[in-house]
Amino acid sequence: MSDMIFGVLLSGCGVYDGAEIQEAVLTLLAIDEIGAKAVCISVDAPQHHVVNHLTGEEMNESRNMLVESARIARGNVLNIKDINPVDIDALVIPGGFGSAKNFTKWAFDGPNADILPEVKLLLVNLVNVGKPIAALCVSPIVLAKALEGSNYKANMTIGTDAEPTPYDINGFMAGLEQIGVSTEKKTIREIQIDRKNNIVTAPCYMQEASILEVRKNIRSAVEALRDLI
Repeated sequence: MSDMIFGVLLSGCGVYDGAEIQEAVLTLLAIDEIGAKAVCISVDAPQHHVVNHLTGEEMNESRNMLVESARIARGNVLNIKDINPVDIDALVIPGGFGSAKNFTKWAFDGPNADILPEVKLLLVNLVNVGKPIAALCVSPIVLAKALEGSNYKANMTIGTDAEPTPYDINGFMAGLEQIGVSTEKKTIREIQIDRKNNIVTAPCYMQEASILEVRKNIRSAVEALRDLI
């Protein structure tokens, strides 16, 4: 099975303005552990903004998603415009605010948000040909926006309010339901598998979780993705 290729779609570098670094790295690790190959992918466009991760304050500078993602990918990252569904067997979208600020504008406009056309195109094309996708943490919003208005009615999780969480899980769930997704509440020890649409979702850092818990959650999601292939 070592010829499997998993795309990893990165929205930058850093939880508050790009991809969640720990989720991204643990995704790369899990892909390697199951004997598959990872290909990092990003978008050659500016981030919404840059956040000082020490203070949480916005910084007066501009950064590019592709350039920032290269930090995680050790320089080996492809432009999303150069990727076709035939190139990969599956795709993982780590979390981080980049999913809600860069790939979509959900952080500002909720379920009415726009999604980057090139991100929507790749995701829709993958779903159309039956290639499985895993959306981690907050990234189900990206997949939901991509599939909005289509015949695909995904079933996804974005976490649970039954255990500690820093986020408004019910608010996110209501937004997802509004644009055609059915939702399930899952803990950090669980994943959601939508076998009809070949979609895996995992809460990760939507919950108050340790890095070990997140690592296990991502490994479960990557294994589920492999099994769907």
